[in-house]
Amino acid sequence: MSARHAGNGARVLVVDDDPNILRALQVNFRARDYEVASVASGAAALQKAAQWQPDLVLLDLGLPDIDGVEVIHGLRGWTAVPIVVLSGRAGSRDKIEALDAGADDYVTKPFELEELLARVRAVTRRVVAEEATAAATIGTYLVDLVAHTVRSADGADVHLTKTEWQLAEILLRNPGKLVPQRYLLEQIWGPTYVTQTQYLRQYMNQLRHKLEPDPSRPRHLITELGMGYRFVP
Repeated sequence: MSARHAGNGARVLVVDDDPNILRALQVNFRARDYEVASVASGAAALQKAAQWQPDLVLLDLGLPDIDGVEVIHGLRGWTAVPIVVLSGRAGSRDKIEALDAGADDYVTKPFELEELLARVRAVTRRVVAEEATAAATIGTYLVDLVAHTVRSADGADVHLTKTEWQLAEILLRNPGKLVPQRYLLEQIWGPTYVTQTQYLRQYMNQLRHKLEPDPSRPRHLITELGMGYRFVP
């Protein structure tokens, strides 16, 4: 999240066509030492993001000009800025589309302010961790993401196949984030395999047997049914 961190001058761009939500978020985020800018349309969001370079975007999907998913695609064309979607669309399909487009998290309206703030803090921690991530820990195993080695607490090496490494690396570089099935399939196997979810189940099962203390009750490599997977440190 650049040199600015949450609550310490971080820039938050709020995109929503509801003036009451804009006003409430402005007041509450400024009270917590964020810099806040707000816009009410997709076109204005893309323009403001390019000019202002925010550290975080809070984005409504139901905008008057451009659908929020298209705004996400527009932002992801040039920036990795964290995007938290705020939307009254509660269906899983809308969540999957937003996450597949590149959103980092999804909060359904109406929402509790404290929940939103907690999600923002979680995304912030993840982004800061990503910027410095060279290693990660899964239970008693130390995973070196640069050297591509896995070592247990007693010093024994654990071998991962190439595909297991690809899956593990994506998840470990996104701690706490829900990574959609479609994204994983496209990144590891290619765009023609985006419906082959059995591949993910097979390789996730293999990773759990190598890295989880109890593969039948995983604590770190978590399945979000019908949506994707999450690494919980």
